[in-house]
Amino acid sequence: MIGWDVGGAHLKAVLMNDQGHVLDAKQVYCPLWKGLNELESSIDAILLEMHADSHAVTMTGELADIFADRHTGVLEISQTMQRKLSMAKHDVVVEFFAGDKGFVGIDAVKQVTSDIASMNWLASVHFLAEKVPQAIFIDIGSTTTDIALVCDGKPQVQGHTDATRMQFDELVYTGVIRTPLMALVQKIPFSGQLVNVAAEHFATTADVYTLTGDLTPSENMADTADGADKNIASSARRIARMIGWDAQEAPLSVWIKLANAFKHAQLNLVRQAVLTKWSSDQDNNPSLQLIGAGAGEFLTASLAQQLGIQYRSVSDFISAESILIKNMAKVCFPAFAVASLRLSR
Repeated sequence: MIGWDVGGAHLKAVLMNDQGHVLDAKQVYCPLWKGLNELESSIDAILLEMHADSHAVTMTGELADIFADRHTGVLEISQTMQRKLSMAKHDVVVEFFAGDKGFVGIDAVKQVTSDIASMNWLASVHFLAEKVPQAIFIDIGSTTTDIALVCDGKPQVQGHTDATRMQFDELVYTGVIRTPLMALVQKIPFSGQLVNVAAEHFATTADVYTLTGDLTPSENMADTADGADKNIASSARRIARMIGWDAQEAPLSVWIKLANAFKHAQLNLVRQAVLTKWSSDQDNNPSLQLIGAGAGEFLTASLAQQLGIQYRSVSDFISAESILIKNMAKVCFPAFAVASLRLSR
């Protein structure tokens, strides 16, 4: 079984056996806004290393602006996945995760596109609800953050569409790679005072976490804001520009300190969203856990420490061939979850 998570910027795939043991996991940069050919190429790249008789697919890529609307996006992505996976191997089974309606084949997709659209987070929450009774699940990815509660072993969410999830702070448009720094804060501490942040796409959060050391080069697949290198010097140059400076006007330590200020600002955005989900009956609940996933899991671990909540990584729930594969499956958690749900059906 291969679980697929088709995002707007990355294609993620997790290969597992019938016992739910992860054999391989891959993430490929897939800028879907450039066209469906990017998705086709990314599928080909993954199928060079993975083969399976069954496939379970979830997605958020229908939001890419190449599609007129989400309905069209779901249809075109589903058709592309069906065609490419069927070409790779005859007699394969391809099913699409439709949230609370379960899995559907390609012939039924047209009737349930609203249940398929952007439901990768729900696959993750359904999987975790079978494992833990009380939890706050946070998946911080390259672009967005998903927040969901598990209560008494069941998902407890207020929104299911992107619009309602954004309204109820269950979907926060902030991530650790692609988010422009101007989206985090309008003023930032620098040299003992608050300074204004340029409303320009000069730098992204990938620059922040390159300088703080939280993000490895292999995790940073997206293009930089200026199309230049992803190294420390280039990240410092871009982040300095956010406050009107050139990097050579101060030592590197100054730009690392500024990066940490942006990190704090992003952590505060996630913290504020989580606190809106907090209820008084969760205080002093010994069974409550904060469970983190995604490329930005390091932020979730910091948040758990701030809030004084027991922290667990989703890697605790993943059985894999190696630590390296387990770590990649953690980054690709919705793909892992959707495959697990399909296997247990």
